Amino acid sequence: MADAALRLKTLFERLLGTPLPVHIRAWDGSEAGPPGASTLVVRNRRALRRLLWKPGELGLARAWVAGDLDIEGDLYAGLGQLSALVWERGGDARTLGQSLRDPEVRSAVRGLIRLGGLPLPPAPPPEEVRRSRAHLHTKRTDKRAISHHYDVGNDFYEIVLGHSMVYSCAYWESPDGTLEDAQRDKLELICRKLELTPGQRLLDVGCGWGSMAMHAAREYGVSVVGVTLSQEQAAYARKRVAEEGLTDKVEIRVQDYRDVTDGPYDAISSVGMAEHVGSARYLEYARVLYALLGPGGRLLNHQIARRPWQDESAYDIDEFIDAYVFPDGELAPIGTTVTQLESAGFEVRDVEAIREHYALTLRRWVANLEAEWRRAVGLVGAGRARVWRLYMAASTLGFERNHIGVNQVLAVRALEPGGSGMPLRARTWN
Repeated sequence: MADAALRLKTLFERLLGTPLPVHIRAWDGSEAGPPGASTLVVRNRRALRRLLWKPGELGLARAWVAGDLDIEGDLYAGLGQLSALVWERGGDARTLGQSLRDPEVRSAVRGLIRLGGLPLPPAPPPEEVRRSRAHLHTKRTDKRAISHHYDVGNDFYEIVLGHSMVYSCAYWESPDGTLEDAQRDKLELICRKLELTPGQRLLDVGCGWGSMAMHAAREYGVSVVGVTLSQEQAAYARKRVAEEGLTDKVEIRVQDYRDVTDGPYDAISSVGMAEHVGSARYLEYARVLYALLGPGGRLLNHQIARRPWQDESAYDIDEFIDAYVFPDGELAPIGTTVTQLESAGFEVRDVEAIREHYALTLRRWVANLEAEWRRAVGLVGAGRARVWRLYMAASTLGFERNHIGVNQVLAVRALEPGGSGMPLRARTWN
């Protein structure tokens, strides 16, 4: 008799101490749980072994990437329900170890072991990054981390990002607008905040596929140096620059920002790059950019932020994102970022929170990926496509629920003896 789903539902509810809000379909075709809810598909017993060997987020991620688990129905609703059970309850090996003192929990774990079997742990999916954490954020490890994230094929990114090829939060006038318009408006907003004028020099740190550099050169007449650690991004950006006839205005380099020595620049844009820097290196990052700016120069730092922890020393990098998406990536609270920029010598003049804009952007990216799912899988493989679908959908919920945010910080290198060069009413970009 097919009854795996009912047994799973019963055992998970005993383990978690709460009713399971999702419907379950198991490998034997059986189903259990509330009708009309999103369906958690457990395709094989290996999914249980992954969860038992690595309870919590990383075990779930491995099962998802390997195709052992899936969600049918509303992906966002399903992930939201799972997050309430796992992420927001602190469901990891430590909390499970504490719960095992409860006889009911021990009984449920034994039941899951009998149902799933517990030989050697399943090997992690090949998409998982395996490396030592002993030397974080050296130039070599940063280059390797950037390559893991970005050098997966420009064709794949064209599917996800659309025609604009901008991989950062768009700026929406209306939720009903187009992604291309919203990304153009974001680039325009950055240029206005930097108050670019013809003949100036702009350094675009983490230039991606060149969209910011080309917009600034084409619309504002500035000379732009864009730097990236990704060979594939640089090749794509150079091709776009040549096709638009901007080679006299835009130079794309494969270069670490720490190796840029041809300042001073009149302005610096850093959009979606600082998340890769790491807390231990952030002050160095800020000082390098400060040194590259001339007096009166402006920095626009566009960066994802997390909520502050009551005990900041307890903060740890997200397991799934670290293993599959952004190796060594770290998020900091906005207050920490502002403090570090000012410690480097900058004067922070404006902070704009655009958290809701990133949720809208991510939903469009997920829709783009789902619309061309077969092609995406053909380009990068099912595992990596599943990584991106999970990462973007889960991040959408993070922004919508105010677990993470994104901010544009405008800072200046002051003129002597302290002038900012800013107008009295600074928000002329609105």
